[in-house]
Amino acid sequence: MSKLYADDSHIHFQSTSEMQTFHERLSMDSQWQRCSIRSLNIVPLTATSTLLTTPGSFAPGISEEAVQDTVMNLQLALRLDGQHYPLRNTAYKSFLDRAKLGGTVLNHLTRPEFCDVVNVCLSKHKAEALVLVRDEKVSAVHSGDSKDYSILPIDKLLSVLTKMLDDRFDGGEFQYGYSDHSITTANWSLPTKQNELLGTYSALLKANGSGMADKYVPGIRFATSDTGCASAKVAAMLMGGQCPIYVGSCVAVEHRGKATVEQFQKSLDQLFAQFEDSIARLQHLMDVKLEYPVNAMTRICKKLSLPKKASLEAISMFDIVNNGNTPATAHDVYMAMQEIPYLLKIQNTSESKLLTVQETMARALTLRWSDYDLAKAVNY
Repeated sequence: MSKLYADDSHIHFQSTSEMQTFHERLSMDSQWQRCSIRSLNIVPLTATSTLLTTPGSFAPGISEEAVQDTVMNLQLALRLDGQHYPLRNTAYKSFLDRAKLGGTVLNHLTRPEFCDVVNVCLSKHKAEALVLVRDEKVSAVHSGDSKDYSILPIDKLLSVLTKMLDDRFDGGEFQYGYSDHSITTANWSLPTKQNELLGTYSALLKANGSGMADKYVPGIRFATSDTGCASAKVAAMLMGGQCPIYVGSCVAVEHRGKATVEQFQKSLDQLFAQFEDSIARLQHLMDVKLEYPVNAMTRICKKLSLPKKASLEAISMFDIVNNGNTPATAHDVYMAMQEIPYLLKIQNTSESKLLTVQETMARALTLRWSDYDLAKAVNY
C-alpha cells in the first residue's frame, strides 16, 4: 500500500473484516465541513509557491510529503477557515462545479491565471459547499445544500451489506476488495445460491457445449465513492471466468436528496429478485441469432463508446475464433466482449475506469441486437 496522503494511493483487501476496519478508521479521521462557497479561495502550489517557504502555511497535521505530492500533481491548495490544505486530484471536478466553471480552456491557463479565474467565480456565489478533508488533503468539494450531496459512510454501507449477505446468502465468500481516493469496490461470490440462481442458465450452457457451464458462480459487486465518482450500488456478477462479468445493475442509492444508509439497507431487499431478472436477460441472448456477429459486435462497442484499442483487439479475437461472420448468438458476442475489461485490467487500468466500462457494457443486455446485425461492415 502506498502512503495514504498520495493521490495515487490504493489498497487491496483480503477479507471483509480487514476492509471494514480500514473504512472505520477512514470515517473517524475524515472531516466534513460546511462553509459558504464565497469563503473558499485557491492558490497555486507549485515548486515556486510562497506557501512552501512560509512557516505555518498549512493546517496542523499536513505533512511535507503530502504537500510535495500535490506539487507533483494538481498543484493547487485550498484556503479554508484561514488555513491551507493541499487539493487532491479527486476534488478537481467537484471544485469546478462549485465555481460553475468548465471547458478545456482551463487546461491552458497557468496555475496563477487559473486561480484568479476560479476565485472570481467563487466570490459570486451565495450557496454552501460541503468540503471533505481526508488523509491530509481536500478530497472533494460537494454542494452543501441538504437536497444535494448526502454523506453515506462507507463503513456503515459495508456493515449493512455484510449483514444482508449473512442473512440472505449464507455469508457469501469474499473475493476481492479495493479502495483508492476515488472509489471503493468489493466482490463476493455466492456459491450456495449457484443452483437457485444459475440452474437453468448453466443447463443451457451445457446443452450448447460451453465449458463454463459448471464454472460460473453468482456474485455481487459493491461500489461507492465519497468523492462523487459513484453512487452506493450493488450489481449482479458472474464469477469464475478470467474477469467477473457484469449482468446488470441491481440496486443503487445516489448520494443526494437526503439519502441515508437505511435507504441503502432497504434497497438490498430487492437484490435477489433483480439478480434473477439480470440472469434472465443474459439467458435471453442465447435466443437472439445474429447473421453478422462480428459486425454486430463492432457496432455495439461503438454505440457504447467502449475503449477503442481494447475493443478492436477483442473484436479481432472474436473474428478469428468465430471464423468471421459465421452466424452466432448475441450471447456469444456478449461473452466475447468480456475480453475488453480483461485487456484493460492487464494494462493496469484504474479500478474506477474498469467499473465504468463494465457497467457500460452491461447496457448491451437491453439493446435490440437485430438493429446492429447488418451485412455492411463498419469502421470503429
